[in-house]
Amino acid sequence: MINLFNINNYKVDTAQFDNHLHGKIVQDFEKAFAKYVGAKYACSVSSATNAIFLVFEGTQEKVKIPSMLPVVVNNALLKAGCSIKYEDNIEWVGDSYKLHNFANYSVIDSAQKVKKNQFKIEANSEDLMIFSFYPTKPVGSIDGGIIVSDDYDKIKYYKEATINGMSFSKNNWERKIKFPGWKMYMNSFQAFIALQNLKKLESKKYALNALSKKYNKALGYKNTSNHLYRINVQNQNNAIKTMKENKITCGIHYAANHLNPVYSFDDKYFLPKTERESKTTLSIPYHEKLTELQVDHIISVVKNKLR
Repeated sequence: MINLFNINNYKVDTAQFDNHLHGKIVQDFEKAFAKYVGAKYACSVSSATNAIFLVFEGTQEKVKIPSMLPVVVNNALLKAGCSIKYEDNIEWVGDSYKLHNFANYSVIDSAQKVKKNQFKIEANSEDLMIFSFYPTKPVGSIDGGIIVSDDYDKIKYYKEATINGMSFSKNNWERKIKFPGWKMYMNSFQAFIALQNLKKLESKKYALNALSKKYNKALGYKNTSNHLYRINVQNQNNAIKTMKENKITCGIHYAANHLNPVYSFDDKYFLPKTERESKTTLSIPYHEKLTELQVDHIISVVKNKLR
């Protein structure tokens, strides 16, 4: 079976960690990632979902988001006490997008994109940018996320908030409790795997860029994402069945949340692009481990059996 994503395997020697939960490897990864994306400071988190929750917790903001979005974003915002309004935005998928504008800074959700000096290019110094290390993301791990910024005070607060509202110290009994926080810090195992995959990111993107060009030429698209390669089909269920019969795993990114009764807050939504795209979008295998034979097989099935 041809996999939709590639997830690298690692053997982890636990003896190399000075602490399994928040060892030096975590700080090493934060520094390496912040440097890569061109930010001064970083706070790693147990998941990008928790990072969104932390950023919005207690703000009671009205947040506009694309309807065609992973439900974890909805969940984080709602549990943080925010309200949601949907936008007819389908272009963000596989890219970064501005999640919200506060009075003096913006929050950018870049769960599906990691590029060198990205923070310098896309953000202002006081902004926050959130990345995901979910296993299938550009820099995968055992889940995890990170908030980066040039604003020291914001990152300092999130660092304390993720470690139960305490000031950081190597030993728990040496920490000062400053406010009620959460247990949301990234652990050493997550940091180790994310750091290994960060080291491989440039070679991975080189392979994906070549693959994207081949897909685009053969299938007639202009896709540029380094996370997903999406096509459009007439019937998603039939397309997934056909691809599975030909040993190809596919996925759907994403359903329209405003059509789900759990997340529908207004019966007057007019989101035609989202409704059309959510019914036709299909993600095909797109990763650095695909062979030429596998790619040719995928292209052949798409062209001859899905059109």
